[in-house]
Amino acid sequence: MGSLLDQYHPSVPDLDALLQQLNLTCTRRTFIGSGASGSVLRLTLIDGSTLIAKLSTSTDLTLEARGLELLANHSRLPVPKPIHATRAVLLMQDMPGASGASGEAEEHAAALLADLHAVTEPQARYGLDFDNLIGPLPQRNTWAPSWPAFFRDHRLLPMTHAAAREGAISAALATRLERLASILDERLPGNPPATLIHGDIWSGNVLSHDGRITALLDPSPYYAHAEVELAFITLFSTFGQRFFGRYGERRPIDPDFWTTRRHLYNIYPLLVHARLFGESYAAQIDRTLDLLL
Repeated sequence: MGSLLDQYHPSVPDLDALLQQLNLTCTRRTFIGSGASGSVLRLTLIDGSTLIAKLSTSTDLTLEARGLELLANHSRLPVPKPIHATRAVLLMQDMPGASGASGEAEEHAAALLADLHAVTEPQARYGLDFDNLIGPLPQRNTWAPSWPAFFRDHRLLPMTHAAAREGAISAALATRLERLASILDERLPGNPPATLIHGDIWSGNVLSHDGRITALLDPSPYYAHAEVELAFITLFSTFGQRFFGRYGERRPIDPDFWTTRRHLYNIYPLLVHARLFGESYAAQIDRTLDLLL
């Protein structure tokens, strides 16, 4: 089966009309990279300043702009300021730093995310008032008063069924995932604090410099159990022990997170990766279920 990622390499839209509309003169366009949700360019303007342009023909980039504005308005997380957004083009602030973080920057990340996770939804609901994306894939954020119900109905089951339809996972594995979904009330806390999360903290979305986090990019925010964020950080080793040590000083981490819940929560991003990058992630999901069922 071909990877879904093959469908997400858009041609670069013509920026000239948009730049003219905004009265911006670009003297250089530098290609930075491309991924599942589009291509990224650095634009050098006539005054020597720079902007980042994200371009896509397959995803709605206004959703990313809304996520950036949400985080900027409700936290001190360093995120790029959106300059202009359409479905196909997002112009935003160019943030300094290099990808990844280590040492003191991990401790700074811990402080930033502990503060972010102290931001709670006023009505103690889980979700968000608009749907968004995880990578290029739709992510439903319909409000729910129960955390297990939200994770079951808007995360685990929709991604399971989409992956099964596309052949990214087998019918047998989908059945095992449905079994897990049926017992989430026993495995997850019913009403943990509904905290704001970034939603996609992996090293490629982290910029740092001189022991400080300078930017956290490409958010996929919603109000959730904060452990979802921590679990994803462990999945691809975005940060290490210095992060978790400092974070735990600010917000103690339940031992059940390490033994059980981080594995459970990481099934969702593993399903995302199975859909985008092919069936190799299905085996990891299967092994995870061996721990949980």
